[in-house]
Amino acid sequence: MIGIIGAMEIEIQELRELMEDRETETISGIRFDWGLIQGVLCTLAVCGPGKVNAAVCAQTMAMRFRPRLIINTGVAGGIGEGIHIHDVVIATAVVQHDMDTSPIGDPVGLISGINLVEIPADEAASSLLAEKAEQIYQGGVFRGIIATGDQFIADHQKMHAISQQFSAMACEMEGGSIGQVCYMNQIPFAILRAISDNGNDEAVDDYPRFAKEAAARSISLLKASLPELDASI
Repeated sequence: MIGIIGAMEIEIQELRELMEDRETETISGIRFDWGLIQGVLCTLAVCGPGKVNAAVCAQTMAMRFRPRLIINTGVAGGIGEGIHIHDVVIATAVVQHDMDTSPIGDPVGLISGINLVEIPADEAASSLLAEKAEQIYQGGVFRGIIATGDQFIADHQKMHAISQQFSAMACEMEGGSIGQVCYMNQIPFAILRAISDNGNDEAVDDYPRFAKEAAARSISLLKASLPELDASI
């Protein structure tokens, strides 16, 4: 089984509508659907925004469904140089930009317990998604670090600081905590983000204009990739 998590309904709804032989269960207030998408057994969930919501969802999915791979799909702010609205970023690793115990001597972003700043995404799944994206996308396709924090970034200076601190290409609110849960449970993961804004002073206006279209791009890529992902993991 492949697990797919989105923060918002628009990031999952179309996949749910495609699902055959669907069953549904609600755990900890989160709806989980499972069935076949493109002939691949999958479970879907909308976690809600933010790191805690995402972590609860990912841990529940890990324990209840034991997926072979978890994919976090959705939209993000593009904060790396040369990244524009409508591009896609596939994570090589995730960081949590708001994790900071540096006053006691740790690197900014260090996650205590696993002692990592960068949590690596699964190379095989991420490479396959990038290759498929190159085939079907008109916009740019990038691989790099995706930064996560419990903040909607809509400030040029803050965006620039996160980009510089972590060499991050995109910024969002769930992928880093999903990556941490997967790492702790030894489940491969991939983070796929279509760019809806650039995390700058225009982000508040750009996000509602482009989020739905960006989410649709992520869904199209997943639909095209699921059979090959299923065969390769």
